[in-house]
Amino acid sequence: MSTAPSSNAPTAIERVFYPPAPEPWGRRALLSPLTALSWTYAVAVTLRRALYDAGVLRAHRVEGLRVISVGNLNVGGTGKTPAVLHLAELLVREGRKVGILTRGYGRGSREPLTFIGTEPLPSVDEAGDEPLLLARRCPQARLFVGADRVAAAYRARDEFGLDTVLLDDGFQHRRLARDEDLVVVDESVGLGNGHMLPRGPLREPGSSLRRATLLWVRAAAVPGESQGALAGPLLPMASDIPRVRTNYRPTAWLSPSGEVHPTGALAGQPVLALAGLARPGGFLRTLQSLGTEVRDAALFPDHHRFTGEELRDVAARAARQGVRVVTTEKDAVRLPADFEAWVVRLGVEVLEGESHLRRALGLTDMPRDL
Repeated sequence: MSTAPSSNAPTAIERVFYPPAPEPWGRRALLSPLTALSWTYAVAVTLRRALYDAGVLRAHRVEGLRVISVGNLNVGGTGKTPAVLHLAELLVREGRKVGILTRGYGRGSREPLTFIGTEPLPSVDEAGDEPLLLARRCPQARLFVGADRVAAAYRARDEFGLDTVLLDDGFQHRRLARDEDLVVVDESVGLGNGHMLPRGPLREPGSSLRRATLLWVRAAAVPGESQGALAGPLLPMASDIPRVRTNYRPTAWLSPSGEVHPTGALAGQPVLALAGLARPGGFLRTLQSLGTEVRDAALFPDHHRFTGEELRDVAARAARQGVRVVTTEKDAVRLPADFEAWVVRLGVEVLEGESHLRRALGLTDMPRDL
């Protein structure tokens, strides 16, 4: 039997990006080549930012279309996709005609796509995993997948008559002008070690938070939980930015046949966790909170394309140990239809700042269900 994985055991990259304490000089010296590379990256990012700020590079505004960017400073694992899903569902409930503009990270095609969840969906190779997940969970929102999100915004307005679009992973995509800039921050890791790629998790300097109009803060699963040395209070330059504080919680289990079960359905059951995530520790902690016994785990990089050999190995390990395979919704869309796995579904609960959120979405009236 494999050794049960610890939900607090970080991957190698997590140990570098999110150290639990300030790094000793020996580690800093060892990682100095990455530090030099991060300086080069920082120069390029700062120059591009300055060109946009000075108006040399121009952002295109699509009149008559409300554009709400949802992005982050950290690379991967902050909880951006659940945030986009929650916002799309809220806008649809309020009667808005909603689109989601996304690059479709990891897909094998470069052709622009548009689809909606009530119609036959493209393959994961054509669209990418996150667009398919969003279409399945919010079938009324139209997905636009492609690199040219300015062209997609015009299509959303002119061809489909949409009034609001969510610019997925849009904080660094400044070519499309936006009405609001929501930045997702995971309270448990903050800005990690504070370095830019590849030395740290940041795609822009922390000072870029000044561009945000709203911070979407994902609350730590356990109060006071911290995986990163800079977790906790955000940088001083973000202190005046309105924020909404949220909690991500499991809402249901989906069986291999697609049936919805309550969150306690697998309590006390031994499982094997299968995931391709930037920070898999959160998934393992979710499984523990659901009362499952995590006997084994097959963990892969973010957006990993599972091969047949890998999945046969996972199924064989599960069979030997007499356990169920469990996975995330994002990973499930990359699994073949005949691979048996239970899927945990996450939902978002707004803890604080709902009025700030409604303002950002252009919903100044009271919620319809009140």
